[in-house]
Amino acid sequence: MAPLLRLSTAPTTTPGFKNKPKSPIAITCNLEPSFNPCLLKVPCGSNIIPSLHRMGTAILRGTFESFEDESKNEAGNEKLRNTGATRKLDVKITNAVHVSPARETFGGLYALSNLDQTFPYVIESVLAFKGEGRGRRPAAIETIRESLAKALVEFYPFAGRLVVGSDGRMAVRCTGEGVPFVEATSEDDIAVLGDISAINPAMLRKLVKHSDRALTILEVPLLTVQVTMFKCGGIVIGIVMNHVLIDGKALTDFIACWTDLARAKPPSVLPFLDRSVLRPRQPPRVDFPHHEYAPTDRRPRRVVDPQTKPLVYRSFCFKPHALIQLKKASRITTPNGSSVVPTTFEVISALVWISRTKALGIDPHETTKLLTAVDGRPKFNPPLPSGYFGNGIAWSCAECSAGELTHNPFSFAVRTVHEALASATESYIRSAIDHIELNRVLVDCEGSACCISKWSRLPFYKMDFGFGRPFQVAPATVPDSLILVSSRSRESNELVVSLGLTRDTMDVFSKLIQHELMLKSKF
Repeated sequence: MAPLLRLSTAPTTTPGFKNKPKSPIAITCNLEPSFNPCLLKVPCGSNIIPSLHRMGTAILRGTFESFEDESKNEAGNEKLRNTGATRKLDVKITNAVHVSPARETFGGLYALSNLDQTFPYVIESVLAFKGEGRGRRPAAIETIRESLAKALVEFYPFAGRLVVGSDGRMAVRCTGEGVPFVEATSEDDIAVLGDISAINPAMLRKLVKHSDRALTILEVPLLTVQVTMFKCGGIVIGIVMNHVLIDGKALTDFIACWTDLARAKPPSVLPFLDRSVLRPRQPPRVDFPHHEYAPTDRRPRRVVDPQTKPLVYRSFCFKPHALIQLKKASRITTPNGSSVVPTTFEVISALVWISRTKALGIDPHETTKLLTAVDGRPKFNPPLPSGYFGNGIAWSCAECSAGELTHNPFSFAVRTVHEALASATESYIRSAIDHIELNRVLVDCEGSACCISKWSRLPFYKMDFGFGRPFQVAPATVPDSLILVSSRSRESNELVVSLGLTRDTMDVFSKLIQHELMLKSKF
């Protein structure tokens, strides 16, 4: 239902009329019973149209928010709406060590599955804690470091190094040399970070131990940790994971074990390390087309390509009302004629896919693809063992021509995403594993294709090292062509979409997102 505009009057005085009371136009907008009315007063003699436009923008921002303001400063640089992000963050490294497993572990070659071979990217995340009085004590860092050493006894592949064999397959050499562990301090209050769900690599990457100097994924540690203590007692734990070894679910399993040990509790999750459960069939059998992969010569990819045009990063916050409106605008009709309400993730994925395709100006006849990370663990019968340590994700592939995507109704894109997700069954994943066995491929997230991953349901906000749960968890940055959907904060039911595009493309993308949401708000 579209917002209802109601016109009323209110007394005021108008210059030039001997202070005789006049009646300006007052416009109120009633959205839903649970929302407060908006009130706009327009003095008599004023043009109502600009005021209505401003009010429409305000209504939109009540349900959707871009964390970056479109205005620019005198130097032409964009101003951030996140006030915390405009401040300078000073971080001082005080110690850097390698944390090895607390006792001797397996030494040798640890084989990786086919699903591990196809997504050679790095994921950087930060967990922000208020500290609850322990943040300034050296004991906090000591607890984090010692419990990490204990957790690495079970999750020992993290302490090894990534290698590649003569067959081009990556594996882990379990050397036990440990995980890079950085201790840092800041004389700032943790509030200087502002809302960290608004992606800001320039600031947040000071809080992680990144590997920008690495030329290939083989040189990137499998895990790094940085603990930054703030003057106020706040703590930020920055975690960088090499996606070749694990996915997000396996990462949270590891952190859960780590936090249990930090609080002197038995681990609630232990890793299932045998990746042979995802071995290819003999002989391999490809039963489905797998357009989510593209051929490669298997040369290790560059982590940072200096030839690539610099990207800018922005986050877009979707509030519950906006998501309700999107879902109303995109009911799916199934082949048997029934009507299905799409999921929140499906409508966000479709909206982002359409807007990105338009912003990039992809030729109408060119194929565009949206690849979605699907947790394959529950897809198997029986499901993969609890605590499966590795990449348990498969990639669904929604594809069509750019013209079909952008010229059809919004429900077309939603249905295409919905059907692709539904196709990611056990048979499909087994077929993908066999396809990788027979072909040298990587996940195809370049050019007109992009990948999207949902972290909003991962249990990051349950992690407690002994000084409370994090109040915010966010990416420090996102890889090129990856779109990340996460929760805004522990107490929020808002979802945040973060991505990187070139500056001109990002400006267009931002306007398209807002325009599409304005149109959908009429439903």
